[in-house]
Amino acid sequence: MALSLNKPKLDNLASDIWKSAERLRGKFKSYEYQSVILPIIVIRRLECVLIDWRAKKAAEVLKNRPKLTGKDLAKLVKELELNPKQCPFSNTTDWTLRSVYEEDHALLEENFRAYINGFSQNVDDIIEHFNYRATIGLMVKNNRLAPILNQYKELALGPDQLSGLEMGYIYEELLRRFSEQSGDEAGEHFTPREVVRLMVELLDIPIPDKHLSIYDPASGTGGMLSVAKEHLLERANTPEEKARVEKYVTVHGQELSPTNYAVCQADLLIKNDRQATVRLGNSLIPHEPHSKEPGDQWPEPKWRFNRMLSNPPFGVTWGGKDGYEKEARKLEKTRYKAGMPRVNDGALLFLQTMLAKMAPPDAGDSGSRIAIIFDGSPLSNGDCGSGESEIRRWILENDWLDAIVMLPDQLFYNTGIFTYIWLLRNDKPSSHQGRVMLIDSRQQYEKEPKSFGNKRHRITDAHRAWIEERYTKGWAKGYADEQVKIFPREDFAYHKVSVVFWQTDEHDQPAIVSEPYEKAFTAASVTKEQGFHESDLSFRVRLKAKGKEKTVEFTVTAKDNAARKFKQALADADETLAVEWTHRHYVQDNEYIPHGEDIAAFLKREIAKPIIRWEETKKDGKTILGYEILPNKYFYRYQPPTPAKDLLAEFWRLEKEAEKMLEGLAK
Repeated sequence: MALSLNKPKLDNLASDIWKSAERLRGKFKSYEYQSVILPIIVIRRLECVLIDWRAKKAAEVLKNRPKLTGKDLAKLVKELELNPKQCPFSNTTDWTLRSVYEEDHALLEENFRAYINGFSQNVDDIIEHFNYRATIGLMVKNNRLAPILNQYKELALGPDQLSGLEMGYIYEELLRRFSEQSGDEAGEHFTPREVVRLMVELLDIPIPDKHLSIYDPASGTGGMLSVAKEHLLERANTPEEKARVEKYVTVHGQELSPTNYAVCQADLLIKNDRQATVRLGNSLIPHEPHSKEPGDQWPEPKWRFNRMLSNPPFGVTWGGKDGYEKEARKLEKTRYKAGMPRVNDGALLFLQTMLAKMAPPDAGDSGSRIAIIFDGSPLSNGDCGSGESEIRRWILENDWLDAIVMLPDQLFYNTGIFTYIWLLRNDKPSSHQGRVMLIDSRQQYEKEPKSFGNKRHRITDAHRAWIEERYTKGWAKGYADEQVKIFPREDFAYHKVSVVFWQTDEHDQPAIVSEPYEKAFTAASVTKEQGFHESDLSFRVRLKAKGKEKTVEFTVTAKDNAARKFKQALADADETLAVEWTHRHYVQDNEYIPHGEDIAAFLKREIAKPIIRWEETKKDGKTILGYEILPNKYFYRYQPPTPAKDLLAEFWRLEKEAEKMLEGLAK
């Protein structure tokens, strides 16, 4: 599968299609554009495939029956077309977009609907998920059906004009533009094919000699699954190996967006890949037959997969009134038992979903491997004990995380952020066990000749080979490369310690302070202060009692009943006017201490104050570690600041340039 693309050709085609969308302005709202344009593109693409199939089948029939007339030949070809064993999809009518347009325009809607209704059930399923029949009515009402049919009736969208790879770019570029036009910020960032290729090769998918399954829980338009299968077919060196790929490899996907699902189904139909199944639904929630929203169509433990890869939406919200938190939490004690991340970022729910579907290596299988793309959030979001930290702890303590590849920025169409490929597996060889590799490939890119949205960088074959070499060879003892670092998994762990220490005064002596009491002065608050300080607390209270002001002083010791003493001292108070208290100057803080450090020694060294007490973070009564991964920290290289004289020289240079520009404007 060649990854080189004719970008000017694709850009021109996408722009031409986009112009037709812009003609809808005033008649349709911006968020409705894609419901008009994407289905007609899919229909035209399918039509081109059918026209090509009919022509080739007619030529094939004529070789054996050269005396067939045109009408009889057409009838026989139509009969073959309607046979699912002969053609993966069909249309019972003789209409095409061109012929519908060229007939009487008074019958335009009727003929077009007849054409749409003539498609086989598998195409009808795609049309239904586009909700296209309702859109046709809107197109007629707004007098846009004829212009749209005219725009697309001869557009060259057949597989002989555009490969599946190129068509994928067209779909994704249009979806990106539609998303921007409608203000959609759902976090959908389509994956560049060179990145998918890198993920596929890092997964090391073999030419199988038994069943091998590939899965994507957020399959979008199906790009990852397609590239995985195509890559295997490309690697197959003999007809026998290609036959094994076709026979043994099955691909499984799920997609939440009906539009993306419909585009993906159309692509699978065109390829006639009977070993690929993509289903509509939300991978992150259980499927319940009577629910309004379909859930996971590949539930564990029934379904297990050998290879999994995905680019789930960045920052997807799964909670709140528009989310599905209630449904997701039904899996809290099973699939998501490690923890639930914050409700505005469901990335780690996708990863837990994939980990739940791993094929165990001790079940006569080779186990499972996962490649998933994340932004920086899942690496370090969440404090010790939070859902995110607990999920990372679960992954690392189970020794599933194998490597993280730091990618260049500006690789994606909808965002310029840095991204990371996480590689996980439950079949680690002994040389990998207990260790995690980090690869810094942020400089492995070249500029795109022409930007596609925010995509200004690309990974070439040479860059991909650079990354793959380091991942495969970097585990060897003595391997030296500044861009590859291997850490024991414990290096990502830390203790979160709540520490109370006694602040010192200007003479470096433990401080006693007298100050106004700014909090609500109640028995409960005094009891709380007693519990924190565990030492004498003296209070001086100015109050009103029976219409007169007076001052009351009392002391609470560590052994007193603080609430009783408070009530006794203020028994006749009508109103508290001011409170001053004297206490030891204790400070409470959290310290984050690398795993393996002696906590007491660390606190003594770093705080250098009298330590009153400290306690590690606990969960269910047990001490737990926090986990975070900070790749930027591990590859940080100090760069000295630019000398002041150089900055000044640059300033004066720019000043002179500005003066010349102003002189030019004055003329």
